[in-house]
Amino acid sequence: MLTSGLDGDNAWRLEHYLKRGGYSALKKVLAEKISPDEIIGEVKKSGLRGRGGAGFPTGLKWSFMPRDYQGNKYVVCNSDEGEPGTFKDRDILRYNPHSVIEGMAIAGYAMGASCGYNYIHGEIWEIYKRFEEALDEARSAGLLGANILGSGFDFDLFAHHGYGAYICGEETALLESIEGKKGQPRYKPPFPANFGLYGKPTTINNTETFASIPWIVNLGGDAFLNAGKPNNGGTKIFSISGHVNKPGNYEIPLGTPFSTLLEMAGGMRGGRRLKACIPGGSSSPVVPGDVMMQCTMDYDSIAKAGSMLGSGAVIIIDETVCMVKALERLSYFYYEESCGQCTPCREGTSWLYKIVHRIENGNGREDDLELLESITGNIMGRTICALGDAAALPVQSFVKHFRDEFIYHIEQKKCLVPVDIQRAGSGFFSALS
Repeated sequence: MLTSGLDGDNAWRLEHYLKRGGYSALKKVLAEKISPDEIIGEVKKSGLRGRGGAGFPTGLKWSFMPRDYQGNKYVVCNSDEGEPGTFKDRDILRYNPHSVIEGMAIAGYAMGASCGYNYIHGEIWEIYKRFEEALDEARSAGLLGANILGSGFDFDLFAHHGYGAYICGEETALLESIEGKKGQPRYKPPFPANFGLYGKPTTINNTETFASIPWIVNLGGDAFLNAGKPNNGGTKIFSISGHVNKPGNYEIPLGTPFSTLLEMAGGMRGGRRLKACIPGGSSSPVVPGDVMMQCTMDYDSIAKAGSMLGSGAVIIIDETVCMVKALERLSYFYYEESCGQCTPCREGTSWLYKIVHRIENGNGREDDLELLESITGNIMGRTICALGDAAALPVQSFVKHFRDEFIYHIEQKKCLVPVDIQRAGSGFFSALS
């Protein structure tokens, strides 16, 4: 779907997108005057769920936009891909940017919005420039702007360059940043559909979500749903990193066995044992390897295993990794990236990191594991946005599934995994950067 026909250096250009059938969905919508309700109905039928992490049903989200509102409404694309392990959205923008532009234009038509913004992560400047070039191509071809293709439909789209702050991946912090303010989450309610960008009704979706829309419009919601499985429509791009032979992005139907995905990525590096997997980006709970091998790659199966599909960033961990050291690295990330707006997150992420850090460095205390569990329980559900939960969930799951390693660190003042074995698996921690 999203990755087919992308061979060649210029596959991202408009002329190549048109040869692959690009903008046929937008043309179909405008020529046949398909009603907004019909489009939203097909998106609901498709089972498309948000591809940025939350997995919220896209069609339902679109239906929240007020239909009779008199004034500006906005659609916003969240391309602020900043979570460790994630790198699919930047490749969509690098190799297939017009799919996002077309999807956003259709979304604007369906929700009565005449303007959109794509918020692009601050550390991928070259991709921001490429997306700007794609916007220029679309405008020159009459596919963006006033009276698109003579239909009377007006929709323009702008790229906004972020500054590399992880918190701006939270949708209301993203809106604050576009408005030129400090990127901090807003209190909710009101929700963006009622009070969003510049105080106007706004819908925010992920890059991959918007890129899926043209396929749904062209072939129908049922076809998209049947490409995956019930409640998990379509294909999904998974970013695989860590101890595999062929890390990269892989597009597969939702419901594909994890073992198949692992085989596509070349299997375990060095033929080593799969110790654990973080299936949905660094904020999702870790899953032991034997449990992960029984999973299929979809929202429901991963949830049953005690984790989340999230953004689809699959971090593979082999037997050379010290799980205490891995958690130390993750905890430091969330400690550094907390915006500091609310006390449980600002103070709690600091405490989590400091405790895990002292355990890893041979200074652990007998009651540290109970203390970690107490702190995570007092963070979760008590913060303005989900960053607090994102910091707490890995701690809870690492301690739950690999408690023996933490106890060994505390009692023996060293790693359960010998240092020479850890060196043999070097390179893993780049996946957590």
